[in-house]
Amino acid sequence: MGVNCSGKKMGIIERIKEIEAEMARTQKNKATEYHLGQLKAKIAKLRTQLLEPPKGSSGGGDGFEVTKFGHGRVALIGFPSVGKSTLLTMLTGTHSEAASYEFTTLTCIPGIIHYNDTKIQLLDLPGIIEGASEGKGRGRQVIAVAKSSDLVLMVLDASKSEGHRQILTKELEAVGLRLNKRPPQIYFKKKKTGGISFNSTLPLSHVDEKLCYQILHEYKIHNAEVLFREDATVDDLIDVIEGNRKYIKCVYVYNKIDVIGIDDVDKLARQPNSVVISCNLKLNLDRLLSKMWEEMGLVRVYTKPQGQQPDFSDPVVLSADRGGCSVEDFCNHIHRSLIKDVKYVLVWGTSARHYPQHCGLSHALQDEDVVQIVKKKEKEEGGRGRFKSHTTGPARISDREKKAPLKT
Repeated sequence: MGVNCSGKKMGIIERIKEIEAEMARTQKNKATEYHLGQLKAKIAKLRTQLLEPPKGSSGGGDGFEVTKFGHGRVALIGFPSVGKSTLLTMLTGTHSEAASYEFTTLTCIPGIIHYNDTKIQLLDLPGIIEGASEGKGRGRQVIAVAKSSDLVLMVLDASKSEGHRQILTKELEAVGLRLNKRPPQIYFKKKKTGGISFNSTLPLSHVDEKLCYQILHEYKIHNAEVLFREDATVDDLIDVIEGNRKYIKCVYVYNKIDVIGIDDVDKLARQPNSVVISCNLKLNLDRLLSKMWEEMGLVRVYTKPQGQQPDFSDPVVLSADRGGCSVEDFCNHIHRSLIKDVKYVLVWGTSARHYPQHCGLSHALQDEDVVQIVKKKEKEEGGRGRFKSHTTGPARISDREKKAPLKT
């Protein structure tokens, strides 16, 4: 059974290689763009088949998934021997075995960073090599863990060539991870009948109706609704049809800057989403932490009990990736049943226009806001005469107690 599965996998990989070779041979022009679009769709389908576990196998095998902990999750990805384990040890204090040979780390080692009153889980993963998306060197398990994280730190060796970054990005793209991109603005919905309706809200320069039909035909979809809200490419359309893509923020971390010249360091540091560090000399680690914090977009919200000072020791941490940052999400974070009793909330902080601001459940909170929840009042018993909040008498007049007739 195992031999059969591996043979099938090899067959898929070979077919992908053949199609890639054909794409490389084909000239890019108006006449061939439909053909290239179909080939791209074929490759995407084959790659999805590669990711699926083989039929008849129970469970996913020996992955190294670690329980989620803390308010955010960051995965370290990179080639072997670029300093991932050393970086984990520096930032979290958790000891991860580091030595001067490749593949020192063989499983996933978690550590916790305590930063700005929050706990961020940092995962040290084994090094990735070229061909990881096809399952070389436990690459598939590494990428599976990266998919479940909120941020990817791509650790690169500053002294090595710039090509490493492209190779890693290509490997991650091959398994459906999209780094520093947002989901394309394409509405796609399968239907039972009615053929394919193709619409766009602006002129398209990369895709036309015929190409869209061909790609959908490749996926055996003959009834669907497609609406383009931006000038997207063929790859974006395939991503939307596949529907299993994960869009993750990524920070490129260049380690070992102590072995290259200052001009090269300056050039690397000016690239977008890049931070240069040195674990050996402990340079710029604070900048890396602040960049991580900025990219993850965590929002700390402090609670204030009525008539007391705010509690600044233990914030409620919200994020757009995990739930959202509105007042409603904040209430759900404290307790699910709280939302029924909320009358309004008072907010102090950068999201409020004046202090305190009365807000509803849809108000978006920002970092370090202070929130006081005002609950609906229960109807109290008590009061007298016309000050009574509600009568204790029966609802129907015929049910009332008759008073004894006056004695005359």
